[in-house]
Amino acid sequence: MKIVISGYYGSKNAGDEAMLAAMIEVFRQLSDNVHITVISAAPEDTLTRHHGVDAAVDFMNPAGIIKAIAAADILLSGGGSLLQNVTSGRSLYYYIGIICSALVLRTPVMLYAQGIGPIYGSLARRVMKFVGNAVSGITVRDRGSLEELGSIGITKPPIMATADPVLAINPVELDIGKKILAANNVTGKRPIIGFAVREWRGWQHYKEIFAQAATKTAAELNADIVFLPMQYPEDTEVGKTIAARCHNLSDAAQNQSDSLSVTILPGEYTTQELLSLVGAMDLMVGIRLHALIFAGVMGVPMVGVSYDPKIDRFLASVGEKPAGDLASITADDLFAEICRKWRRRDHYRAKNAKLLQSLRDLAIKNAVMAMEIADGKQ
Repeated sequence: MKIVISGYYGSKNAGDEAMLAAMIEVFRQLSDNVHITVISAAPEDTLTRHHGVDAAVDFMNPAGIIKAIAAADILLSGGGSLLQNVTSGRSLYYYIGIICSALVLRTPVMLYAQGIGPIYGSLARRVMKFVGNAVSGITVRDRGSLEELGSIGITKPPIMATADPVLAINPVELDIGKKILAANNVTGKRPIIGFAVREWRGWQHYKEIFAQAATKTAAELNADIVFLPMQYPEDTEVGKTIAARCHNLSDAAQNQSDSLSVTILPGEYTTQELLSLVGAMDLMVGIRLHALIFAGVMGVPMVGVSYDPKIDRFLASVGEKPAGDLASITADDLFAEICRKWRRRDHYRAKNAKLLQSLRDLAIKNAVMAMEIADGKQ
């Protein structure tokens, strides 16, 4: 079975690389006779990073992409939030263009565990309606995406609400994460609170909010604060900015910033390393969606801050709400939610373990539908 996967791969985004790793893992579990080609921004990196990938083609190589799709049994568009025009208007049409190429070549297409929308503009919505109704199957990772499909008017193909592909990945041992933390002077003698932050629209105010909440968390819980880069090096730079503000706040409050433990993990890490790092945390605070999903996979209580509907949708799927919106959250609100989750951390570990098992089963259904379409069973 020849599968071509189109998505935001090869761009050093840990969440997207984790999705690809999870997809490969599930397909290999379901069949030992699968040939996987990935459309990637960095084909050599994709081949090196993901040993289950048989071939990779540059995302700016139209001839190579068309050749791969023409030879494939199915094109998978996803996972992730590819079909939206909030972060970029051009990328929506790029991914739609890939889908249209497959439709012209009569290669079946599946929208795979997509986070659909928001899609703004009458033209974009009309184009999405046409393309969405022409594919062979759709799975979406949350109920909000299902509602977005309905509002656009996409009803013809089989549609199923499943879960993010990463939720199908197997938990990993904590040894790797603990070694990385120890190499960065985080010994585990105190609670470890992870923060996964990102740059967003050039805003600065939320960095001060996170600095205030992190500084107070370190003091009140006697904790080590660790900034985890989900996209390297961008997230590392944001972490450095917030950490500097933490030290300034600590200096102003008590003139002994050396007692404040704030660590910015400096490298680019693999999916396995990031999962292990998150698993070694006692609590995960995240703007990044897949940092929260990693916490779910690894059984770590989480606090999410929303900048996009996908955060709200994922948290709703595990029976939670964000601590607030990135535009309006206060340091007091964020710190209060951190404390609430900390006090009941054992409860949330047990609760999430049950919910995540059902989500894992749903995530596997993405691959099952894909293989049925490729086999001509749907």
